[in-house]
Amino acid sequence: MFEHIKGSVISLTPAGIVIEAGDIGYLVHISLTTYSQLHGSEKAKLFLHQVVREDAHVLYGFFEQSERELFRMLISVNGIGANTAIMMLSSHKPDELQHAILTENVGLLKNIKGIGIKTAQRVIIDLKDKIGKIPASDLLFRSGESPVRTEAVAALEMLGFNKKAVEKLVDQVLTEQPAIAVENLIKLALKSF
Repeated sequence: MFEHIKGSVISLTPAGIVIEAGDIGYLVHISLTTYSQLHGSEKAKLFLHQVVREDAHVLYGFFEQSERELFRMLISVNGIGANTAIMMLSSHKPDELQHAILTENVGLLKNIKGIGIKTAQRVIIDLKDKIGKIPASDLLFRSGESPVRTEAVAALEMLGFNKKAVEKLVDQVLTEQPAIAVENLIKLALKSF
């Protein structure tokens, strides 16, 4: 198994990169997240995941190890192959996917090309506990750092609502509307209870 590759960028597209390392050009499939981090770079280092099939050896590359770890979790779900996992990571940032899984946001997942409602539910069932066991400091998203989230949760708790239910609802709203103002977030939450 390859761990990483480091070399000169020969060509870069939103779906793949050719990296020359040791006078060999390697075609590596990437997500849009990785593409945006590599855009304009002459040199690159990618963390790799190799898929060996009967007809091909395919490399998938990730700018950060945490994205590769999420990719590996996604392909562990029955019905999600490497190409679908890359599509998921290209459709949403890794932190948004983790957040959607933790908050059981089926709607966000099923809107990804190739993911139906049953697959979205399976992803949540299979990965919620795995992602939940990752220490908060290692998660790609840090929902606790959001002052809007903190203020909204505190206000709704003071009004007597259950903390876990409030956090779940607030996180779901913030996933769909990350730039929402605190007042609007609280109003939306109150309408949902």
